[in-house]
Amino acid sequence: MTSPQPPEPRADGDTLPRHVAIIMDGNNRWAKARGLAGVRGHHAGVEAVRAVIRRAAERGIETLTLFAFSSENWKRPPAEVNALMELFLMALKREVKKLHQHDIRLSVIGDRAGFSAAIQKHIAEAEALTAENRGLHLVIAANYGGRGDIAQAARRLGERVADGELAPDAIDEAALEGELGLADPVDLCIRTSGERRISNFLLWQLAYAELHFSPVLWPDFDGEAFDEALADFAGRKRRFGMTDEQVEARGA
Repeated sequence: MTSPQPPEPRADGDTLPRHVAIIMDGNNRWAKARGLAGVRGHHAGVEAVRAVIRRAAERGIETLTLFAFSSENWKRPPAEVNALMELFLMALKREVKKLHQHDIRLSVIGDRAGFSAAIQKHIAEAEALTAENRGLHLVIAANYGGRGDIAQAARRLGERVADGELAPDAIDEAALEGELGLADPVDLCIRTSGERRISNFLLWQLAYAELHFSPVLWPDFDGEAFDEALADFAGRKRRFGMTDEQVEARGA
C-alpha cells in the first residue's frame, strides 16, 4: 500500500516551513491577568491573528492553519461560546474582503453543521470569493477535532466501498488522507501560552511536524514571536526516518 511521503526540501534548504499550524492559546489568561472578562481576551487575540497572517504572507509561507474553535470548546460556558460565535461571524463579515485584496485564499475545516445558518452562509461566501487567490492559503479550523476528522474520512471510504466505487484493498494511507478536511502535511506546529499539548489538532497532518511551544499568551503573539518560531524550525534537522547522511544527500 502507498503511504504519504514526507515533504520534499524547499529550494531554500528547508529553512522555512511550507505549512505552519497554530494552536492559539491563552486568551482567557491574558484577560484574567488584566482583570478583564474572558471575551476581551478573544477580541484582543484578533489583532494577533492579523499580525501572524501578515507575517506569514511576508515570509512566503504557503499554508497557515489556525485552530480557532475545537469540537470540545462547546463545553465552555454558554456566554463565552456565544461571544466566540459572534466574534467569528464579525470576522467573516469584516476581514474577508481584506484577505481577498491581499490575494489570500480562505478555507474552513471542521463540522459546519454545528454553526448557525448565518455563519455557514458567510463561510461559503468567503471561500467562494477567495477561491482563485494564489497567495497565502489561510485555513481556519472551527468546530474541528483531529479524531473526528479521521473518523469521518474512514466513514467516507466505507461508503465508497459499500457503493462499489472502491475496493477494500485500495484503501491505504493516501486514500484516507484524500478524504481528510485538509490533505496537507504540517511542517511546523506552534502552540502559545506555554502549554505543551496538541489537543486533538490535525492529528494526521502533524505526523512529521516540528513542534514549537511559545510561553507567549496568544494576544501578545506578534510577528516577532512568529519569526522566533521560524528560526527555531530552521535550526531543526528533519530526518523523516533517514540518517543524517541520507538527509544531506537528498538536499544536495
